[in-house]
Amino acid sequence: MNPSDHPTSTHAATISRRRRTRRPAALGALLLCLTTLATGCSTMNDADDLGYTPTTLDVEDARTRTKEISSEIFDLIGLPQGKTTPGGAGASRCKEDPEHLFSVRHPWSLYDVSEDELKQGFERLHQALPAKGWKIVSYGPNNSRAKSLELTADKVNEHFAVNAELWVGSKDPKKKNLIGITVVSGCFRAPEGTDLTHLY
Repeated sequence: MNPSDHPTSTHAATISRRRRTRRPAALGALLLCLTTLATGCSTMNDADDLGYTPTTLDVEDARTRTKEISSEIFDLIGLPQGKTTPGGAGASRCKEDPEHLFSVRHPWSLYDVSEDELKQGFERLHQALPAKGWKIVSYGPNNSRAKSLELTADKVNEHFAVNAELWVGSKDPKKKNLIGITVVSGCFRAPEGTDLTHLY
């Protein structure tokens, strides 16, 4: 099942709004990891240097690969009966060279299963990632009021990172239990002649 395959619903839209209001810090850390992926998410000598040579790839092919990574994450969680929020992978220009470089971001959530199933799925993801070529960068409670369990990992042989958060246990009936996922690519180089002005 592809995380972008489910139709839009009011429930899914509510989850998406909730995720947008809670992810700035996590995404900031995730993007920092991507800019330093070649050195293992450590301090760079030159903040403007990517630290790697970007792969040349068409924008749509980069979107496709990013969604494939999301599907791999979905499979590792191991909850095929769960629902996922709709939405495709968005592309944006990289500040290091906005005329030629771009990256792709794919946020989605998995929900509509029990709290225990979500906890088990999150732990399966944590345990399975290293064997699938991912390096765990951080794992543990985050700085939110709820101290949600959060995981960030880099894909060792490709310039991708994933951030996952486990949101369970809220007493607010409007807040659904879920696993929130964001997959972010490093910078790709667009083929010569590609206009990156109107990326979406």
